Amino acid sequence: MSVTGINIRSYTGWGIRLKAIVVYLSTSGNTKAMAEAIANGIESKHVDAKAISFYDVKLEDLYEADAIAVGSSTFYYRMLQPMEKFMDETLASTNPKGKLGAAFGSYGWSGEAPILIAEKMRDMGMTVIDPVLRILHKPTDKDLQECKRLGVDIAEKLKHKSSKTPQPQGAPS
Repeated sequence: MSVTGINIRSYTGWGIRLKAIVVYLSTSGNTKAMAEAIANGIESKHVDAKAISFYDVKLEDLYEADAIAVGSSTFYYRMLQPMEKFMDETLASTNPKGKLGAAFGSYGWSGEAPILIAEKMRDMGMTVIDPVLRILHKPTDKDLQECKRLGVDIAEKLKHKSSKTPQPQGAPS
């Protein structure tokens, strides 16, 4: 929805809430637990968020999201192949340039997947939160708090970014 070509979804003062989506691929449940904690952190700052398996994500979810966090386990020094295909085909097809991004994942040995996800996001023109979040094995309570903190950071950066967007002529202040 736009007025004079400016996206008005970002104007929370108009009763339109910012949206974030946390997309994950988890082989053992560890990255899923991280995604849910990140979404909880985002929601704690009054930004709409949902954690969703990449198998279930819809294109409209990606188009509507103001921020997109993507997580994958690491397998043989790479992100999981289905997630790489999702990044290269599905996410790229939505032209996420200018959107806020974050990368995360669990790993057992090397942990490259979040770094590779962040690189792909930057190549798509997204603004990526650094550093990426990598957690060895199953997240502890402390790790899940770190995930929630990433969610809070996403929400705060999203709100800050939207407050800098110029309001359309005649917009309420």
